[in-house]
Amino acid sequence: MRTPRPLPEQLPPAFRVGEARRLGVGRSRLDGADLERPFTGVRMQRQTRLDPTLTPRAEALREEAIRRANAYAARMRPTEFFSHTTAALLWGLPLPLLVDELVDASICRPERASRGAGVRGRQIDPRLVRVTTRNSLRVTTPASTWACLGTVLSPYDLVAVGDAIVCVRASSGGNGSPAPPPLATLNQLRAAIDAGRRPGVGALRDAFGRIRTGSWSRLETWVRLILIDAGLPEPVLNFDAYDTAGRFLGCIDLAYPDLKIAIEYEGDHHWMTAEQFQHDIDRLNRLVEAGWRIVRITKGHVFTNPTEVVRRVSVARAQRETAR
Repeated sequence: MRTPRPLPEQLPPAFRVGEARRLGVGRSRLDGADLERPFTGVRMQRQTRLDPTLTPRAEALREEAIRRANAYAARMRPTEFFSHTTAALLWGLPLPLLVDELVDASICRPERASRGAGVRGRQIDPRLVRVTTRNSLRVTTPASTWACLGTVLSPYDLVAVGDAIVCVRASSGGNGSPAPPPLATLNQLRAAIDAGRRPGVGALRDAFGRIRTGSWSRLETWVRLILIDAGLPEPVLNFDAYDTAGRFLGCIDLAYPDLKIAIEYEGDHHWMTAEQFQHDIDRLNRLVEAGWRIVRITKGHVFTNPTEVVRRVSVARAQRETAR
């Protein structure tokens, strides 16, 4: 295979066709196999997709969203900005893996939304959004992004995104480095809801009352909501457990401290390295030795068999209450 002719150094990884032509790039070179056509009038240097066997799907989805957003930025109007699911992925917020690859490009009324392959153009009331920059891209603020998702996400995922935005990490089980600040506050989420009439406002109001600052993952949010909606007490999120001598045992995903019940989600990250696997085994053993009852659940339980989550926790609670 012939090596493609180098492109002018002035061209970024994603560029407008017109810009390339002005620099002397011919049409045949723009049709080269090493270039993708993500949007009308845009070319992007082809890259190898992340290996799905080595990269978590959520991370691969976010990396592709960033790549496509940077490609679309080559043709964006100065007043356009990314919103909805594209903005959520740019902020690193947790979304279901079923979201499509269309780029959400918005503009404020009365300007017309963009159209074309690969883009979902949206026209938004200017009172309903706040726009900032992230990695040189114009994007809705985290609070505005959450408010845009009221008609897009399921009730549980709308809460999960809200949880991620206001998340405050405060466990003593970390590595000593300072925790990042929350992307927004509960007051900012409330202000986004109250900014004016918007689609999905009912879902946003329902979700707002269920958002917590202590949830560290989408799965923790789902488990919490599954248990509450089944009539069980709300568990404590990311509970730091200590033994009677005051020694730190570990941070528990969800807990009923009064009954010493720990609910632990077994995710793929637990098996990524031998060190992580050993750490988790040691942590759980310390908890068991200190009298904690461990309820272990998986992604399959949460998303396909939530009644099993409820059953396991209910059995653990009943046994502990009987033993009191």
